[in-house]
Amino acid sequence: MHEHVTDVFVQRARSEGYRSRAAFKLTQIDAQDKLLRPGMRVVDLGSAPGGWSQVAARAVGAHGVVVAVDLLPMEPLPGVHFVQGDFREEVVLRQLQGLLAGHRVALVLSDMAPNISGIAVSDQARAEHLAELALDFAREHLSPGGDLLVKVFEGRGAADLRLEMNRSFTKVVVRKPDASRSRSAEHYLLARGFRP
Repeated sequence: MHEHVTDVFVQRARSEGYRSRAAFKLTQIDAQDKLLRPGMRVVDLGSAPGGWSQVAARAVGAHGVVVAVDLLPMEPLPGVHFVQGDFREEVVLRQLQGLLAGHRVALVLSDMAPNISGIAVSDQARAEHLAELALDFAREHLSPGGDLLVKVFEGRGAADLRLEMNRSFTKVVVRKPDASRSRSAEHYLLARGFRP
């Protein structure tokens, strides 16, 4: 608890009006890789409490579209359309597609993580599964040339996922922003240039 309260990114999130310290992970990756642009369509998978959606909405502006999806409820955010539910379910997909007015998207974001059980093998497998679901979603909804940013955890599964991503994207790179705690095994795979 002390670590969380004294964390510089937690303090910055409070002072800058972000819902979570995770916002700075996306802002740092965006600063390096120029992911977000005015007017683009973005889907944020596993969005609650909304830090990444906030960053995306500010970047795409009034002419862009941000659709956030999560199993958990999320308080409304200016410029963000929220759908509560499992994005694999038909009713949720229909809502999402309605908000996108049938258009494909330029960027899929996924900061999804499983509820941690403390059993490393199980947690790793569940995290890998979520990343694979994000990749499947991206393949169905990205425009040609679009990008995917997905959270993964160190391990063989992350390497396998990267190989799989290389089949559908021009380039896949690893990112570990400063806002990710150094002791955390999390990092991000950024896949650019979707090839349907």
